[in-house]
Amino acid sequence: MAKKFPIHPPHPERNCWGCEQYCKSTDLACGNGAERTQHPVELFGDDWHEWVPPAEPGAEALAAPAWPKPA
Repeated sequence: MAKKFPIHPPHPERNCWGCEQYCKSTDLACGNGAERTQHPVELFGDDWHEWVPPAEPGAEALAAPAWPKPA
């Protein structure tokens, strides 16, 4: 079972967030790169989980097809 990803960890700089092992920043046991992967709160701020990507122009036209009304 996958671990629950913490939204606001107390000290995100102490762990690597690149996989589900959450190794200490000095261990990096999984070999998932040479540096630790930062937590999104370090990159995007405290409201990182509330961000919604902006809609592309014309996306609303693709979302709901214009079906002909029944006669």
